[in-house]
Amino acid sequence: MSPSALPLFRFGIIADPQYAAIPPHAAMDRYYAKSLAKLAEAIAVFNGWELSFVMTLGDVIDRSFASFDDILPVYEKLRHEALFLLGNHDFSVSSGHLSEVAARLGMPSPYYSFSRHGWRFIVLDGNEVSTFAPPEGHPHRDLAAEMLAALQAKGAANAHRWNAALSDAQFAWLGDEIANAAAAGEKVIVMNHYPVHPPGQHGMWDSERIVALLAEQPNVVAYLNGHDHVGNYGRAGTCHFVNFKGVVDTEKENAFAIVEVYTDRLEIRGFGREESRTLGF
Repeated sequence: MSPSALPLFRFGIIADPQYAAIPPHAAMDRYYAKSLAKLAEAIAVFNGWELSFVMTLGDVIDRSFASFDDILPVYEKLRHEALFLLGNHDFSVSSGHLSEVAARLGMPSPYYSFSRHGWRFIVLDGNEVSTFAPPEGHPHRDLAAEMLAALQAKGAANAHRWNAALSDAQFAWLGDEIANAAAAGEKVIVMNHYPVHPPGQHGMWDSERIVALLAEQPNVVAYLNGHDHVGNYGRAGTCHFVNFKGVVDTEKENAFAIVEVYTDRLEIRGFGREESRTLGF
C-alpha cells in the first residue's frame, strides 16, 4: 500500500449548533432546540472513528449564557478532545458574561494554536473587533463602529453588525504563527468562525488582508469556517477555503464532517447535508 493511501490522522468538524431552548424560526429554517439531538448523533458517529480532536467552528449557542449548561454536557459523551472557537452568537449573552465565554468553553484563550502530527492549527477569534463581543467602552467597539460605517458607506456586501474583524495585533500574530510553522516544517490549517473567501455578505470586514496573507504562504493548506449556514468553497493561491454547513438549519437533517489528512491532500467526509470534498496540495 502506498504511503498516501493511509491518512496521517483525522479530526471532526461541527459548525453552528446555535442551541437555545426556544421555538424554531421556520422562515429561516432554524431549529435551535433540536441541536442537542443532532450534536449527540454526530458525537456517536465521531466515537466510531479514531480522531485527534473534534472542533466546533463557533456558535455553540444562539443566545443566553444558560444555554451552555444544556449543550456542553452533550460534548462529555465524546471520547475525543473537544475544541472550540468563538462565534458571534456565543456572545448573545448579558454584558456581565461577555468576558466569560471563552473560559466557559474551556478555551486556553480567545485565539490560540496547537500542533498535531507535524501540522499546526491556528484558531482565530473573528469577533475581536466587533460591536457585540468586546466589553462596553472597549476601544475595539469604537473601532468596529468605524469599520462598519465605512463599509456601509461603500455599500459593501459584508457590512453587517453580525460580522467583525481581527485586531492588528491578532493579524500580526497570525503571520508570526504561519512563519514559525514554516520554520518548524509544519503545514497549516487556519480555523475561524467567519468566512473570508469567496467574498460575500457573511465575510469578515478585513477579509481581503487575511486572504492575501494566506494565499501567498505555501505551507498554508486550508482555512475552515462556519457562520454562513448554506456552506461554500473557494480557493486563493494554494489555500482551500471551506465553509461548513450549519447544524441548526433544517428540522431533521444533520451536518458535520470528518477531515482526513494525507501527505498530499485533505479528504472531507461529509455527513447529512455536508458535502464531501478532496482538496489536493
